[in-house]
Amino acid sequence: MLVRLLDDPVPFLDHSDDEVRRLAISVCIASGLTEESVAAIGRLACEDMDGAVRAIAAEALGGAGERTVAVLDAVRSDDDPRVSEAVATAYGELRHREAVPWLIDVAAGDGDRASREAAVAALGAIRDEAALPVLLELVSDGPPQVRRRAVVALTVFDDPAIEPAIREAARDRNPSVREAAEMVVGRQPN
Repeated sequence: MLVRLLDDPVPFLDHSDDEVRRLAISVCIASGLTEESVAAIGRLACEDMDGAVRAIAAEALGGAGERTVAVLDAVRSDDDPRVSEAVATAYGELRHREAVPWLIDVAAGDGDRASREAAVAALGAIRDEAALPVLLELVSDGPPQVRRRAVVALTVFDDPAIEPAIREAARDRNPSVREAAEMVVGRQPN
């Protein structure tokens, strides 16, 4: 079965075993997404019963270009946080500006940390100025992982408020946030 899956993963996207479907998606990605595999993966992102399959399918769509945006828009309200994280990642890969309001809501919201982190990273990748206020707020007020991501995301923008915010982050109580900021502005005196 494994050899057949490696040779032609698309038929295995309908396999009854969740792990086989996830593996088939990975093989499709590695071998290059085709129109047929994108359609099947889009269906899995929307309809699969397994949240992990929906998540890997949604993330895979980020590598398939703008033609997948409608599917991502449809699945971004999925209750499984793994899917929200995957959709945010895919939007970032696509640099999809129309997703910025949703990404801002996820980044600033009370959702799970991984989804918020992915949304912040996507906002940095997209580089839309509308994200600046929330990124500046999150660099000092978010959970540590989100603050660290916000430091990195802010480095792509050009605004006078960014340098002071990153300098302040270089004195953050969390070592990973400090380290990210110090990589940008250098070590800060205590």
